[in-house]
Amino acid sequence: MVQVRALGGEFPYYGILETVPATAGKSFRNGQAALVDQTMMLQFGAAVGDTVKVGNVSFVIAGTLINAPGQTGLSASVAPPVYIPLQYLEQTGLAQKGSRIATQFFFKFDKQVNMEQLLDKIEPRLDIEGMSYETVETQKQNTARSLQDLTNFLSLVSFIALLLGCVGVASAINIYVKEKIRSVAILRCLGAKGSQAFLIYLIQIVVVGFLGSLAGAALGTIIQQFLPIAFKDFLPIKVTAEISWSAIGQGLLLGIVISFLFALSPLVSIRKISPLNTLRLSFQKFSLFKDPIKWLVYLLIILFIWGFIYYQIGEIPESIGFSIVIVVSFLILVGVAALLMWAVRRFFPNRASYLWRQGLANLYRPNNQTTILIVAIGLGTAIICTLFSVRAILLKRIELTARDNRSNTILFDIQPSQTDSVIALAKQFNLPIDGAVPIVNMRLEKVNNITSETLRKDSTIKMWRGAFDREYRVTFRDSLTTSEKIAKGRWSGKVDASGKIFVSLDENFAKNNSIKVGDTMIFNVQGSVISTIVGSLRQVDWGRVQTNFLVVFPTGVLENAPQFHVLVTRVENKDQSAKFQQQLVQKFPNVTIIDLSAVLNIVSNIIDKVGFIIRFMAAFSIFTGLIVLIASVLISKYQRIQESVLLRTLGASRKQIFYITALEYFFLGALAAATGMFMSLGISFLVAKFMFQTEFVLKWVPLLIVFISVCFLTVFIGLLNSRAVVTRPPLEILREEV
Repeated sequence: MVQVRALGGEFPYYGILETVPATAGKSFRNGQAALVDQTMMLQFGAAVGDTVKVGNVSFVIAGTLINAPGQTGLSASVAPPVYIPLQYLEQTGLAQKGSRIATQFFFKFDKQVNMEQLLDKIEPRLDIEGMSYETVETQKQNTARSLQDLTNFLSLVSFIALLLGCVGVASAINIYVKEKIRSVAILRCLGAKGSQAFLIYLIQIVVVGFLGSLAGAALGTIIQQFLPIAFKDFLPIKVTAEISWSAIGQGLLLGIVISFLFALSPLVSIRKISPLNTLRLSFQKFSLFKDPIKWLVYLLIILFIWGFIYYQIGEIPESIGFSIVIVVSFLILVGVAALLMWAVRRFFPNRASYLWRQGLANLYRPNNQTTILIVAIGLGTAIICTLFSVRAILLKRIELTARDNRSNTILFDIQPSQTDSVIALAKQFNLPIDGAVPIVNMRLEKVNNITSETLRKDSTIKMWRGAFDREYRVTFRDSLTTSEKIAKGRWSGKVDASGKIFVSLDENFAKNNSIKVGDTMIFNVQGSVISTIVGSLRQVDWGRVQTNFLVVFPTGVLENAPQFHVLVTRVENKDQSAKFQQQLVQKFPNVTIIDLSAVLNIVSNIIDKVGFIIRFMAAFSIFTGLIVLIASVLISKYQRIQESVLLRTLGASRKQIFYITALEYFFLGALAAATGMFMSLGISFLVAKFMFQTEFVLKWVPLLIVFISVCFLTVFIGLLNSRAVVTRPPLEILREEV
């Protein structure tokens, strides 16, 4: 079985016919020559220069066809294409009454033609004639839909990068403001108003934010120039890097807005700092309920997060859901910090050693960093773990099932009397066989009271017009396969005791035709009418290389109906495939063999490329998250300088200060990391279900690695911060502080 394609005109307008030799794609048009698909050439051991007879005409094989624009791998495998010049079609005798001919016209319009207006004008006529159309734009949309998961993932990565930046900015400014309490108090003593002090530091932070954004935009532009070089072996298309001034402007604006917005929350408290703080160094906290401006700031932050998510996703419900998740996560971490401080105070181990008591007391003493570090480390850990989980979900989703051992060869149109012999031949070549699947051809006569005539007369019925015009290939069995599961109803593999026949439909097919569980369907099997009831709807994984069906019958109905069988197997290499195909064609010329090796290799290459991009972007964001975590802990060193200096003055050794610091940071890091890790499980589940509509995959190993790494980094950086205290005289440090 082949597809004979009679070619005329300048096809293709885009791309070329890839052939061996390369010139055959054009030269075959000039004479009585043909292009033959490479799979067919392999099956028959043909070579360039041999002849192939198409109908009544023999053509010289001008070249082997490797690929053609618009050609799908699956259709080429089911029926390999043979190209001949259009002027010889009539001579072949193939174009006559009873022939199955599909005609495609390709038009190339001038750029000034408005395609939308043209299609709106001719589409009603095309519908009447039963014709369909496709444009370059619709092909782009279809390609975009097929890569929607990757698009969503990259949107998620950009959102995570933004969120990590927000966490880093907020935690850094919060600690920075606490360090400037004395300076603000001195300004107040000199007559400055609270609003003036607020504006001084706000301007300072916005300027720093602008400079940081400028540096980041420059760095990003430089890195972008090298990405096409790094990705040239992984991307299926050639990508050129151009400087996008609009993107640079967006980055600058985003950096300034983040710096301004996330600086407001800690800076608002500056307005309330009293001149007495020059003597009283503890930071005076103010109730949120007594300062409505803080409520306004938090509302602006939430609106900003929602706006950015909506900009990335484009869906209001999903963006609201994500915003709620972020706010709830923040509140959970704040609650965990408050619970930790309460628990340490309430159940303080008075009989523990001095070092343990000192380390635990640091968690709730004045100037403690419990809340800010648990929020910063917890959110950072949650985001990194979520990225790991989502990466695992996507990589599993894009990989084909049993990738290393998947089937790559399908034997089609095996007659019942040939089944055992074909299986025996396959076993001679040591090919794995799962059994032959029976297929029965039938037509649909009626759904409830709807027939083909009813559908033509009533355009309001929500049902596909071709549902009654097509031929259905169905199977019968007593169990489900691994590629399907029941979505609605109940599956029964045998005929009901009352004689009722309950069939199972593909869920999407039923949805597109408004068919529900309990509806009746009447099929015509070559003159025999069979009345059935929809007993269940199935979710079918059509991405697997195995036989899947829109309609499945139970056993005990179609066994005696005219049928053929399909056999799925795996061939290891080209030599084995060629020998097997040659013997199969000689012994069973009616059997069509479909070699999917080339198709699956292309799919595997695409999967590898997409997987690399997913891993790279995930690693990039994870690295960014680690920088934010490290920065949050590094900035917090000023919070413990005074306490450490006092301990040194009182005679504490270097080892004791390290021990106390390590305990404090270990408790903070472990609790924050554990909370963030468990929060990420819930976030990942929601992302998998609502964003990617796929099954949640839990991988504990990467999460545990993140947990251990965060704990180690927190303690290590905390101890690194203490080196400045233990390696220098206390008086020198106190002078710097003053």
